[in-house]
Amino acid sequence: MAKCDEGYRCEVCGRDVETVTESDLYLRFVLGEVPLERLHRQPERHLRCNPALAQYIVDPAFEPVACEGPFAKSELAPEFVAEEEARVSGGFRRLMAIPTLGLSVPEYPLHVTPADG
Repeated sequence: MAKCDEGYRCEVCGRDVETVTESDLYLRFVLGEVPLERLHRQPERHLRCNPALAQYIVDPAFEPVACEGPFAKSELAPEFVAEEEARVSGGFRRLMAIPTLGLSVPEYPLHVTPADG
């Protein structure tokens, strides 16, 4: 994707991350966790290959992912979990819409809209 939209190999499973809609890297970019200038240098993963983040996606279009260990939602404060579910699920919905929005890459993050430029 960042390299001429051709995809990256997932650093976890080794398969290609073929579309922006299955990209952990682009979800983190949409959420503002990865700056544009570092996008092409960050490792790529499928959403499902990063359970620490994917566990917070609550959407009918995404089969739930469980995270084991100390970072599992069940081990964290309910208030934090609710905030993360809202934040990450909102980012996921934006990620799913990107192919139909006609945006340039700098406009992908949630905090930037086409009207904001």
